[in-house]
Amino acid sequence: MPDRTHDFGHYGARGERGSEAAARVLDSLAGYIATPVTSARGLSARLRYLTRSAAGRDAMRAAGVTVTPRTLKAWLAGKQRPNKANLAKIDAAYRTLRRHNVARYLLGRLNANGGTRVEIHPLDQGRVPVPHQRVLEYRRLNIRTWDAIIAAWTASDAGALDDAWIDQIVSLGSQWGKYEYVTSVGFAA
Repeated sequence: MPDRTHDFGHYGARGERGSEAAARVLDSLAGYIATPVTSARGLSARLRYLTRSAAGRDAMRAAGVTVTPRTLKAWLAGKQRPNKANLAKIDAAYRTLRRHNVARYLLGRLNANGGTRVEIHPLDQGRVPVPHQRVLEYRRLNIRTWDAIIAAWTASDAGALDDAWIDQIVSLGSQWGKYEYVTSVGFAA
């Protein structure tokens, strides 16, 4: 069985970790607010989402947004605008809360009917010299239990997400190491 890749891209291969690609797909399934936080509309939508529950206010505190209720009220009314640092913290708090709120729903969808089929598109070897190229093909994998992947994604723990992803792709067989880095990963639930 192959070991994990330690020197990816040494010969010019391009791609990203499969866990990062999977996290991006999960983010798209989470349905974030499309308008950027820098616009008035995006900021207002995020603040309304964060201030309508105790969990949202806790997420703001955890992200480091420490302003007076008066300032928060001015932000909500559009009379005052947060600085760049607070905008980034508000966006981080929003993403954290959104992930937490949709995690159970996504877990149910992805685990339903025996799991979800995942399409793995191999890394790009266009710049790799021919003697060093591997034979790679598009692969499909049915992930039956998403619990560890969703838990790591919800916690924004890249290391745990990578470990959980590797635990799943090992079922590709002895060639799983070829698919640790990918061009893209696709699944829909």
